[in-house]
Amino acid sequence: MIFRDRKDAGEKLALKLEKYKDQDVLVLAIPRGGVEVACEVARYLHSSFSLLITRKLPFPDNPESGFGAIAEDGSVFIFSNAAMWLSQQQIDRIMDEQSEEILRRIQTLRKGKSLPDISGSTVILVDDGLAMGSTMRASIMLCKKRNAGKIVVAVPVAGKEVVDDIGKIVDEIIVLETPPDFRAVAQVYMNWYDVSDDEVLEIMESGVRAER
Repeated sequence: MIFRDRKDAGEKLALKLEKYKDQDVLVLAIPRGGVEVACEVARYLHSSFSLLITRKLPFPDNPESGFGAIAEDGSVFIFSNAAMWLSQQQIDRIMDEQSEEILRRIQTLRKGKSLPDISGSTVILVDDGLAMGSTMRASIMLCKKRNAGKIVVAVPVAGKEVVDDIGKIVDEIIVLETPPDFRAVAQVYMNWYDVSDDEVLEIMESGVRAER
């Protein structure tokens, strides 16, 4: 399955979540790439919708690759074998930098609002795909700390190994595509690009208009 863009992926993903329609669930997008996907899911399910701000912890010499992730509550997931190449001082500095970016995104993308109360709720975590899955794992940690009633991970694409690993720590995982030659999330999208803050705000506003 090849998706035209994130909107198309979100529409297709929403159909696989049919059983949650009108069930008072909370859809949480991992920005920025996951926002349009999640917005389509929330629109179809008639659910509440917000952003869970989580950041990859990038290697200093290769920002596209990461050794873990940090969520907005300070929950940290680190791949032990990846982090062994870095000193604790480097790790702490990178975590501080990404924590600052998280605060900026909370102010910019969520208008400074707190994350909705998720205690006892069914939470559907949505991204545009899982590569290593570090940001999703940190997001799951946050949801568990906040006593979510049920945690569902829903993404258009991921590698089989990551699906198996994350499936062990959540109540349900839904993935549309697990390509045998999976290399990057972008490979299943015809139109792939880095999403800007402005586009996230536009998507969020369109979602609010749709609810009205």
